[in-house]
Amino acid sequence: MSMDQIIEIIAAVIGLTYLFLEYKASVWLWPVGILMSLFYVTVYITGKFYADAALQVYYIGANVYGLLKWTVSRRRGSGRPGLEKGELEICRTPKRLWLPLSLVSALLWLLLYLILRTCTDSPVPVGDAFTTALSIVAMWMLSRKYIEQWFFWVAVNVVCVALYFWKGLYPTGILYCVYVIVAVLGYFRWKKEMA
Repeated sequence: MSMDQIIEIIAAVIGLTYLFLEYKASVWLWPVGILMSLFYVTVYITGKFYADAALQVYYIGANVYGLLKWTVSRRRGSGRPGLEKGELEICRTPKRLWLPLSLVSALLWLLLYLILRTCTDSPVPVGDAFTTALSIVAMWMLSRKYIEQWFFWVAVNVVCVALYFWKGLYPTGILYCVYVIVAVLGYFRWKKEMA
């Protein structure tokens, strides 16, 4: 087993932990997410998924933001019964945000595709750009505890499964198969918590 494969397996195990914490809406998902991203930068560069590698750098910052957003909210106080003091509530994405989120997703996809197509040797610029663009938006939605973030993750994860198996990143492909299932289950769990 090569060092690249060992790093990928470790990253996948950390990814499963992260997914479990996200499913549980635990604040601990954020520090685990930082650790996972550090490992996946290497995995994706090795696999020539350059946009995904860059996405991991974004994830590090987004995880710090999410941690601050969830913990600062917790300190401010909440009037809703059943929540810890100040816990950020799971909610629906405001309708006024759907058009901007769609436009940002589409523009990011196009921009990343053009960069990957012209500046790298990426074998899958369309797929890599698509998953990266939607992941950026989904991560922001997760930091706000918008329940619809799960829909974005389902789309991202399904495409990632195909890309990673095609590229031979089998532990990561298996991880993303689990991500698809848990994203569906996560949506229903969060919906139940909202009610």
